[in-house]
Amino acid sequence: MSHASPSDVLSHNTAIAGKIKSLTGEEAQTACNGFKNLGQCVAAAHVAKNLDIPGGFDALKAKVTGTGSMSLGKAIEQLSPNASAKSETKKANKQAADDMKESGS
Repeated sequence: MSHASPSDVLSHNTAIAGKIKSLTGEEAQTACNGFKNLGQCVAAAHVAKNLDIPGGFDALKAKVTGTGSMSLGKAIEQLSPNASAKSETKKANKQAADDMKESGS
């Protein structure tokens, strides 16, 4: 995965930007603001959709990027306690990697 900031990648990669918008309902630049890299943003978007997280992507993003930020796994444990955080994180990271590969990021 690229080490460029999410906004750098999104500015020239409309395929992944469109995927993020379809997962989150937000413009990709807005959705990914605050994430360390694009892969984290895409993985979080998949988790929110896969688990139908209460509060959606924004609630998950707040846990992962906000004050006192935590790992995606910890955020899953808090927002969807009945889910397997480990397997859901692994699944979302694979989905994100596939999306990035398909889009050429």
